[in-house]
Amino acid sequence: MLKEEQILLLKMGELALKGLNRRTFEDQLLKNLRRQLHPLGEWQYNVSQSTVQAIPLTVGVDIDAAARLAGKVFGFAGYAKAIRLPKDMAAILAACAEYLAPALAAAQTFKVEAKRADKSFPLRSPEICETVGERVLEAFPHLRVDVHHPAVTVSVEIREQYAFLHADQQRGAGGLPSGTAGEAAILISGGIDSPVAAWMMGKRGLRLTGIHFASPPYTSARAEEKVHSLLRKVAVYTGPIRLLVVPFTQFQEAIRAHCPEDFFTIVMRRGMMRCAEQLAKTYECGALITGESLGQVASQTLGALACTDAVTALPVFRPLIGMDKEEVVRTARQIDTFDISILPYEDCCTVFTPRHPKTKPRLRQAEEAEAALEMDSLVRTACEGVQIHWITPI
Repeated sequence: MLKEEQILLLKMGELALKGLNRRTFEDQLLKNLRRQLHPLGEWQYNVSQSTVQAIPLTVGVDIDAAARLAGKVFGFAGYAKAIRLPKDMAAILAACAEYLAPALAAAQTFKVEAKRADKSFPLRSPEICETVGERVLEAFPHLRVDVHHPAVTVSVEIREQYAFLHADQQRGAGGLPSGTAGEAAILISGGIDSPVAAWMMGKRGLRLTGIHFASPPYTSARAEEKVHSLLRKVAVYTGPIRLLVVPFTQFQEAIRAHCPEDFFTIVMRRGMMRCAEQLAKTYECGALITGESLGQVASQTLGALACTDAVTALPVFRPLIGMDKEEVVRTARQIDTFDISILPYEDCCTVFTPRHPKTKPRLRQAEEAEAALEMDSLVRTACEGVQIHWITPI
């Protein structure tokens, strides 16, 4: 019976600090949560004191799967599976042994925390903790109390209509609700970095449009499918992502034919940024996002980045700019993109790689290197050939 009464308690993060526009953020957060949980069944959502109660209305809902999905909704700092009970200590104590058994049976230490939002409740928070702690020790005599480093934290929340009992709140995805900060275009390759950059900017509330450059026959269909797979992982957090696949073969062949070899990469990046800016404006994106990290490769030196940025008037966000590779890989593993990123299907960034790329280019040099290209025509042709896909979560 207790299992049937389980709900999700989701604690809002930094949006709880918002002022007059807080309702806008909360509405978007609830919209995103509904989209995430709807495939599992029907739900009722109650919002109170920076907490969302997600109550399953469909019999037999997989509450564990729901918790995992809810934990990937940007905007929540924490979440927990909880039992909803009458605001009565007898009912709370009666539920302790059965409901907490899975969490406490194998633990060695615990502590109890109480939140008494309803100040009319007869016991104060310390008294609730003491009473519940005694009941837990009675039911699980192998446990001992450790208020500093407990293996399990038992929480009792006394709210307006109900009491809630749960063990070990999990850390949520954090950030701001997707869609509250506008839309930006992420230049997405099949590597490790750009999916992490997409996830990081999605966490700041941006809705994402992906831009991927394909150069068949130098790149394969599997390389493009790799990008689809990566974005499906990111979309678990952000919601659906529009992907624009740009045909870039003609552009790269023109670079090879008319530009100095040591400037191939710089000119290619400048061409990509020109195309991305045009597409971003077409699809009402207010910024560009890249996965570049300062000094990681030749095209990511200070001089090279300056040459790249010179061709666009849009803001360019580089969330990985100060991260080392280990940090990026750790995040990629966290969001489950790493194993896909290392599949051996190369993207167009590896096509016609110069033997000795220019690492300290000046803007004037880059402009001279690309002077022989019919740049406007190349950009227009590439953008006119775009294929549009909608990527939904796995």
